[in-house]
Amino acid sequence: MVLPKAEEKGVWQVSDSCSNGTATDTSGPHLVSLVKEKLDATDVNYLVVPDEADVIQKLLIYQCDVLKVRAVFTTGGTGFAPRDVTPEATRAVLTKEAPQLTMAMTLTSLEKTKFAVLSRAVCGVREKTLIVNFPGSKKAVDECFHSIVNVIPHILQLMADEIPKVKETHRKIQSGEGHVHVCPHATGKGGDDRNSPYPMLEVVDALEIIMSTIATQKIPRKQISRVNIPPFRASVKDGYALKSSGDKGVKRVVGYVAAGNGIIRDYFDIDQCYKINTGAPVPDQADAVIQIEDTKLISTDNDIEKIIEVLSSPSPNLDIRSIGSDLRMGEDVFEHRYPLDAAQRSLLASIGETINVGQLRIAVISTGDELVHPYGDGAQTGTIEGKIFDSNTTMLVQMLRQFGFTEEQCLVSQIVVHDDYQSLRKQIEILTGSVHAILCTGGVSMGDKDFVKPVLKDLGYDLKFGRVNMKPGKPFTFASKDITRFFGLPGNPVSAFVTFHLFALPALRKYLATLNQTTSNLAKCHLPKITVKLLTESYELDPRPEYARASIVSKGGELWAQITGQQISSRLKSIVEADVLLHLPARSPSKTTIVRGESVTALTLRADFISTYE
Repeated sequence: MVLPKAEEKGVWQVSDSCSNGTATDTSGPHLVSLVKEKLDATDVNYLVVPDEADVIQKLLIYQCDVLKVRAVFTTGGTGFAPRDVTPEATRAVLTKEAPQLTMAMTLTSLEKTKFAVLSRAVCGVREKTLIVNFPGSKKAVDECFHSIVNVIPHILQLMADEIPKVKETHRKIQSGEGHVHVCPHATGKGGDDRNSPYPMLEVVDALEIIMSTIATQKIPRKQISRVNIPPFRASVKDGYALKSSGDKGVKRVVGYVAAGNGIIRDYFDIDQCYKINTGAPVPDQADAVIQIEDTKLISTDNDIEKIIEVLSSPSPNLDIRSIGSDLRMGEDVFEHRYPLDAAQRSLLASIGETINVGQLRIAVISTGDELVHPYGDGAQTGTIEGKIFDSNTTMLVQMLRQFGFTEEQCLVSQIVVHDDYQSLRKQIEILTGSVHAILCTGGVSMGDKDFVKPVLKDLGYDLKFGRVNMKPGKPFTFASKDITRFFGLPGNPVSAFVTFHLFALPALRKYLATLNQTTSNLAKCHLPKITVKLLTESYELDPRPEYARASIVSKGGELWAQITGQQISSRLKSIVEADVLLHLPARSPSKTTIVRGESVTALTLRADFISTYE
């Protein structure tokens, strides 16, 4: 055990089974990682203790009074089982209770499950140590921790009487700068509360929900060869087909065999041979091919070779591809994967197999009264007052094609819909059940004309979520009904660009594989990840995890990322120059910027993702 210093935190797992080694703790280590990441704690004291009230009380007192840790977080022992005594043990040592922290966690959990009412967790303070009881499951720990993490730093400042930090926090809140008291996961309750009513999901949780709505093919679809390749014995080299029993020496050339000729079945002697090209069928009586380089031309007649000398001894089957040596009839060729790539198409062609692809039907919608077709009336002058050209539908269709969703595999319709409820409802109603996916940009935020979510509910969609903790793309929405999956991308083009890559692309890849009754490689559904170093001198972190656009420079074999200028979500130029999306962490009290040389994860947007070599 690492003894904690005054500024450190402690995490406990309270469990008899984990303590005696009959079960493995997963929620405790997860909570440790959350504390380190979100609260910037370098060392965390992690303990596993039994469900004994006396043991828990004594350890709490020791941690608070002797070691003087700033916070103790426990998991487990908060339910109704006979040995669930963590709340009682905690309450016995508190000098102040903090019921509103408990309420915040409960309200968050109730959005997920009605069984959250069964948690009896206690939160409070002992002198200058914060104590929080979390539930025992890993999922519940994650939900509850995120519901209060934004206020914990300020709590610790108040308890430590850090007046300058407290004043600075209050100043930021009053000036509108503050990030500490404003929880991005806050949900509106109506009336004066104008927050979105939709819970804020983490990106990984949103992805898991989306992918779980698309069936996984358990039995892979295999392609069987209906022919032998090669279907005849074929020459590997340009040379001479002969009998190996004739050994080396002078041979008379009795014929010529080119690729595409029929098989010669005539008898010939051991001192005779046929000149042959690469890929041509070997005569029935020949059992070896000697390459031209191992022969000497003796005589010709009108430029036709007549006599040669074989300079090396041929062995049986020398430079001959046997029937079916590449692929035998009835052999598995490959397991189908979609979209079909060049290798698969080449193999299908080699066995004479017709390409039969189940087609994914996608509708791409832009919503907005301000949108006009980029190639319609006024496009040449650009003088349509109050209007802008629709770039989103063009961008999304081209990205689908860029990622291999060809017209053969993916039928795409482009639609622009006005910002009124009935128009949007009518269009989505028509598409529902007739397309596999709707990619809709705009109408998912908090504006007066953002009708997407009400329309989806009205049409009976299962609205899975309506906000994601990310920048850009917070209002991204996902819903499903029958065969149709609805991807509600934000209207700002950069937000649409980012959320397409993170959410729509992997789902569509999996859906296309499912339609073709084949397994999908889930890892390959997502953008490839690489690690790069930041080339930008300094970049201010956002309270939300951010996906910044960056170009890649290769310096002496190392990859460096230069953020592509201003990152506001309407600036399309930031994606024109982008090779990758940099996954930047959320701002924390102790880390507000990321600087040159720091390593970050990058998601590659295309195969040729390196812009510059130095």
